[in-house]
Amino acid sequence: MSLLSINHMKKSFDGLEVLKDVSLTVEEGEVLSIIGPSGSGKSTLLRCATMLERMDGGDLQYLSEYAARDVNGKSVYVKKKELRKLHRYFGLVFQNFNLFPHKSVLQNVMEPPMLVDHVSKEEARERAVRYLTQLGLEKKQSAYPCQLSGGQQQRVSIARALAMQPKLLFFDEPTSALDPELTGEVLKVIRELAKEKMTMIIVTHEMQFARELSDRIIFLEGGVIQAEGTPEAIFHSDNERVRDFIGKFD
Repeated sequence: MSLLSINHMKKSFDGLEVLKDVSLTVEEGEVLSIIGPSGSGKSTLLRCATMLERMDGGDLQYLSEYAARDVNGKSVYVKKKELRKLHRYFGLVFQNFNLFPHKSVLQNVMEPPMLVDHVSKEEARERAVRYLTQLGLEKKQSAYPCQLSGGQQQRVSIARALAMQPKLLFFDEPTSALDPELTGEVLKVIRELAKEKMTMIIVTHEMQFARELSDRIIFLEGGVIQAEGTPEAIFHSDNERVRDFIGKFD
């Protein structure tokens, strides 16, 4: 079953077409990596998929339920109540952590389930402790974000996303704000989630990581998907532009 389906997504800013025509589907348990040069539309694609930005044109579906439907070339969104329901299907991990600085690690992870899903404080705490322990942060529950390394902060933001118990996790360049040593600890967490068959869409510039972890890779450039396939197919592509781009990371 497709957890996510995007058809002919378009998005412009001030007359500049950032996404010209993007279509993709993601199946349950699949890991999809999105690669491409800066300015290719990768983050805009994620922001539109997670409804932080509204598409100009195209269809967006979660579990066959429409968030937006293309009507005469323009995306028409469903009502807010229905959108709120669809928001619960996915979680988003940002590049810059987006933690509340004045709240402890435990509070950062507990708050979203309580506010959004209206779970009890006890249930929210149980979830938070479970995921923080899973990510090796059980001793940091009372710490504040400023007392943590960047890698630890990113693991807290992953725990916070998991506490919402999403069916699909989006990662927008999850290691771009980290130095190489801390990058490894975050990539290890994502590898563990992949082993558990968590469905994930990862925008990344970590080519070797994308190659190892992904079921499929999309190469996005100029607002369109230039190539799509298994890691093997992408890394041995006949497409000269794809070869040139990947070659820069070897």
